[in-house]
Amino acid sequence: MSITTEFLRRPLMTGAVTASSRRLAYAMTEGIGLEEARLVIELGPGTGVFTDAILARLAPDARLVAIELNPVLAARLSATRRDTRLTVIQGPAAELTTTIGGPADAVVSGLPWTVMPREQHGHILDAVTEVLTPGGRFTTFAYLHAAWTPPARHLTAELARRFDRLERSTVVWANLPPAFVHRATQKE
Repeated sequence: MSITTEFLRRPLMTGAVTASSRRLAYAMTEGIGLEEARLVIELGPGTGVFTDAILARLAPDARLVAIELNPVLAARLSATRRDTRLTVIQGPAAELTTTIGGPADAVVSGLPWTVMPREQHGHILDAVTEVLTPGGRFTTFAYLHAAWTPPARHLTAELARRFDRLERSTVVWANLPPAFVHRATQKE
């Protein structure tokens, strides 16, 4: 089973044709304070490329809660990762406030924003800003080729409106397709 297989089965649920690269995973997890975090939430972990990068940075007593909508990917992630810091929850990202026990220091998102309806962006971002601690960090990525599409521009505008600070990384060329990372900081 691969991300490509799941994309072919459920393209609107999976959103990616290939798994993200380790270089994109590094860019997604660098500079967002994971080393000091107590609780981190991952939205849309898929095959676990970002999950592994998060776990590599987390302290031994920190927690990672990964929320995956696709039941096949959630079951596989749970079965293949034996790290006691990781909890995998199968369900929608918009409901993260009801499934998380406490405020999160960071939220890392691999969600396929450009294939989601606009109102779904709002529901998920509302939930993210509700669970983040003051000064908490949110990170997500966008494919370079889709950066100027209406869904991508809408997401960027929503992030700028909701967060105190929004940064964009340099292009990660070692990803298929090339991508960049949005890093947002929760209002204090």
